[in-house]
Amino acid sequence: MNTLLSIIPPATRRIDLLAPPFSGHLHPVLALGRVLATHYDVRIISTQGAQERITGAGLRGIALPGDFDRPLLAIANPDYAVKNNPLKLYRQFKEAVGLLVDFASQLEDLYRKGDAPDLVIADFTLPGVGKVAETLGIEWWTSLPSPCVLETPDGPPAYCGGLMPATNRFQRLKHLIARKKVRWFKSTIFWLFRKTIMQTGITQLYRHDGTESAYSAQCILALGDKSIEFDRSWPASVHFIGPALYTPPDSGIEPHFAAGRRHVLVTLGTHLAWHKDEVANAIFQLARTMPDTIFHFTDGDPVANTFKQTENFIRVPWINYETCIRHYDVVIHHGGAGIMYYCLENHIPALVYPVDFDQFDHAARLDASGKGIWIKGGLRSLVQAKPEIERLLGLESPSH
Repeated sequence: MNTLLSIIPPATRRIDLLAPPFSGHLHPVLALGRVLATHYDVRIISTQGAQERITGAGLRGIALPGDFDRPLLAIANPDYAVKNNPLKLYRQFKEAVGLLVDFASQLEDLYRKGDAPDLVIADFTLPGVGKVAETLGIEWWTSLPSPCVLETPDGPPAYCGGLMPATNRFQRLKHLIARKKVRWFKSTIFWLFRKTIMQTGITQLYRHDGTESAYSAQCILALGDKSIEFDRSWPASVHFIGPALYTPPDSGIEPHFAAGRRHVLVTLGTHLAWHKDEVANAIFQLARTMPDTIFHFTDGDPVANTFKQTENFIRVPWINYETCIRHYDVVIHHGGAGIMYYCLENHIPALVYPVDFDQFDHAARLDASGKGIWIKGGLRSLVQAKPEIERLLGLESPSH
């Protein structure tokens, strides 16, 4: 994070950081805020539902007026898988655009009242913030927890099922076609919603140099480890500053860790509610094949009423990565950026079970770098994952 402090413009005094209330977006911004607050006047702008965690992080928060939390949750945590299904992505985007317009409008009202900062750093899911900042002459940067989603002129694009680096001419052609498909889909969505999107001030999807206008042209803070990223021609605005990891303190009860036993954490993050019961059942079956290992399954929801304990399988509402991750010998996770980097930072081997969004791209990077095992084959592969876990534990049997 020293890199972050070194690139802040010299005349900067106040910095606003903005993010939606979801953990995978808010928590990295809180990590940035805690570093910046040691040198600058920092505010975290989000929704009402994020304020308790902002305060818990020791930071000053501002909640923009309006009912954002309930509709945002419905969009981000639907009762179905999105993956790269065009119709589902279309539906999700359509619902989100209106909220983005309202959020940008509320922010502009706040800043026009004379409460503007010197620098705005916005999570990549809030592209309208950039246009507000540009209109008012405020410097604007983008924070990007998943650098793999950034479009580049070469290499494997994101959201295509976890493409690996090309090793021959055919694969390079496949990547070229995939990049064009991604750009075509984004352009189609932009055209369909152009009237609504233009209300945020965004008039074009790509700049003349080919970079995406949703991200800052000045600085994109890539909150990742460049060593696990595939070789690509990154825009000049990209600055890799390392993972931004932080989980605010909470009042939840930490799980019990039995002395002398191995423990496996299983998490799908805070989203994917539609799939958690199925995965929990698969892990319960897996646990029966490994009676000497204790499995903790977290729902990623502090207010969930899902506690269940049967032999060596325990399902709990919430596990705080910040305080608990070091107690686990292996983590089975969905490929979310937060848990991925918590595992890497703590040198905990991971079995990756991607389900949606950019999770397949993270799984590909972990698998290719030898820092995780990408498990394929759906729920059945989880039930039968004992050999992979034993391999990660260093307990691989002679038959394997």
